[in-house]
Amino acid sequence: MSLIGPEPVPTNPLRTLATDWRAERSGNRSRVLWPPGDSRFHPLRTHQIATDPLALLLDNYERFGPFFTLRFLTSRQGFMIGPEANHHVLVSHAADFRWRDGGFSLLIPLLGDGMLTIDGEFHRRSRKIMLPAFHREQIAEATLIIEEEGNRAVGTWRDGERFDLVEWARALALRIAMRALFGFAPDHAGRSAAHDFGVALAFYGRDYVVQSFRGPRTPWARMHAARRRLDVLIYAEIDRRRRDGERGLDVLSLLLDADDEDGTGLTDRQIRDQVMTLMFAGHDTTTATIAFLFYELARHPEEDERLAAEPDRLERVLDETLRLYPPAWIGPRRTVREVQFNGYAIPAELPVAYSSYVSHRLAHVFPDPHAFRPDRMAPEAKAALPRGAYVPFGAGSRICLGMRFGQAEIRIIARRVLRDFRLRLDPGYELEIRQTPTLGPRRGMPVTVSAR
Repeated sequence: MSLIGPEPVPTNPLRTLATDWRAERSGNRSRVLWPPGDSRFHPLRTHQIATDPLALLLDNYERFGPFFTLRFLTSRQGFMIGPEANHHVLVSHAADFRWRDGGFSLLIPLLGDGMLTIDGEFHRRSRKIMLPAFHREQIAEATLIIEEEGNRAVGTWRDGERFDLVEWARALALRIAMRALFGFAPDHAGRSAAHDFGVALAFYGRDYVVQSFRGPRTPWARMHAARRRLDVLIYAEIDRRRRDGERGLDVLSLLLDADDEDGTGLTDRQIRDQVMTLMFAGHDTTTATIAFLFYELARHPEEDERLAAEPDRLERVLDETLRLYPPAWIGPRRTVREVQFNGYAIPAELPVAYSSYVSHRLAHVFPDPHAFRPDRMAPEAKAALPRGAYVPFGAGSRICLGMRFGQAEIRIIARRVLRDFRLRLDPGYELEIRQTPTLGPRRGMPVTVSAR
């Protein structure tokens, strides 16, 4: 059997809402015991899930427990929060949920059928093809690129220099991705690709209703225009490599030569979708985590000094940063069949989500949950956590493929910065979080460099 991609799914939010409404009516007729929650339409709630989901979902967890429902526009959405809920969705009952037509179906117009937007047998076979790209040997080779690019980027800093840390980290992370994924030369198209990614991702930061608009000059049209420019870059390189036979140690070379279980190679479209997904997931999550890590160190100078003197503490500092700000903050799913949990049920074909962002801020699991306390992530303390309590990269069969690569990238960049510099936030700076769809600083992060 050849590696045939999945059937298309609707990506217009209004069609999705209509589908959800029909599934809810069917569930009502079956008289399931719905989880508690506010099922009334409320426009402010719809706005809050896009602008401040943490406060909204924590409040409903306190009111209703680990399994509750909320209505956004006409759609009734289930939420499963906490360690047991995470384990249920990700590991013990993962087969009860689909990924592709959950909330991340909106990513399909940009990413296509990459690892984030597929599930089932196609996901399993695609993951098997992709795994060699993240073996230890490949990561070891990539660390040479990370070190070279990190030294180059930090080496230009001067004492007293001021810049936007988010934009700096994004440019660096994308340069690394372009080299490690594509094998491009250091300056090959990196700046234009970074701009186009930013334009495309901006679509996902808009209100839900605005995302449904179509036509010229809409955010949808701008996202598609940016995607087309990125496609020109990707397909041109795929065509050149196939024509010239050039290969290297990058991920694109591996995918060009990869075979499925029946010996069938990947099509250009399948390669494009996987590379686009890796570029999105890799550079965007790295950008956000670097920014959040140095944000917390700037707010806790005593931890910054201790980390500079004890580099081995970086592991727990990174883990605590990912606890507070897991880039993949929500895991949207759709129920395959009726799902039962904590004494309640959600009918088949309805949206359900777990959230690492919310689960990582539960006080009974992580005391003083909003505080930055790296020692709570010491090896012995982390090992004592309940299963499912800490899931910044997911778990089970969908755990992030690029987890080790991303962690290695952040460690190398952070150590390079910490060796020579401190970063200070602008006076009065207040962090605002955006979801596009990963977590990140909403309006950048201006910092000033001082020599250590």
